[in-house]
Amino acid sequence: MSTGIVPDSEHRGLVARLPQCPRDLALLARFDRPIGWWLLFWPCVFAVWLAGAGAQAALLGWLLVGSIAMRGAGCVYNDIVDADLDRQVARTALRPVASGRVSKRAAWVWLTALCLVGLVVLLQLRWQAQAVALGSLALVAAYPFMKRITWWPQAWLGMVFNWGLLVGWTELRWDNWDALAALYAGCICWVIGYDTIYALQDREDDAMVGIRSSALAMGARVQAGVGGFYTAAVGLWALGFWLYREDALALAALLPVAGHLAWQVATLDAEDPANPLARFRANRSAGALMAAACFVVGNAGA
Repeated sequence: MSTGIVPDSEHRGLVARLPQCPRDLALLARFDRPIGWWLLFWPCVFAVWLAGAGAQAALLGWLLVGSIAMRGAGCVYNDIVDADLDRQVARTALRPVASGRVSKRAAWVWLTALCLVGLVVLLQLRWQAQAVALGSLALVAAYPFMKRITWWPQAWLGMVFNWGLLVGWTELRWDNWDALAALYAGCICWVIGYDTIYALQDREDDAMVGIRSSALAMGARVQAGVGGFYTAAVGLWALGFWLYREDALALAALLPVAGHLAWQVATLDAEDPANPLARFRANRSAGALMAAACFVVGNAGA
């Protein structure tokens, strides 16, 4: 309890070695849980690799830094807004702001520092991509309140977490918006699916304190619901690929990620406390498989 490390931390050893203050700041930005910034980063990769301009390692390096910083900033903002709710949920009661180890004033300072890192990344992009990136700020600011007013905050998160797809695309090209729209819609369905799995961990506490989620909305049909959203994601990704390049062989590039998502659904066990977190984290691999598909479709024959 004294370490303040929440139960789903991925790097207990590394975080536990830090002095208390930097440890709390790391926990506040979720640096101990890299799955979050991977899931924010992968849609950036989808766009950059589908754009057909090669690997673009330098651009992806900047987008990775931006994903880590802005995911951290989003988590700090979320914890400031949700401090009172977090205290009532077992999994989140130890978070630094909710527990009182970090004041809200200190949290705002840390949030500002992370945003400055994001600003440095923003300045590396051309103005069109900068304008698109700034367009996400209203969505990000509203997200913590969605769980109070809708049973589907995961849909809002899907719009937020896949904004990098739009940024990466507009950094490299300014066409094929129909294909990009289908890809973006598919990514939203993917987020609804995996974040529903994540929300399974908190169903009982969420119901008691009045937090809404798709996991509660689906009830006993959550496995079928996640399967439906994953199926929609793959279908929309296939549509996006087809609109981008009318080649049936390009659709075969989606088979690995489709198989991986099917495995997640088939092995999901909502009653096993460890299973949903493991299936949620497996989306790091799903993102990698989808990125590889985008690279194949975008760069084949280049």
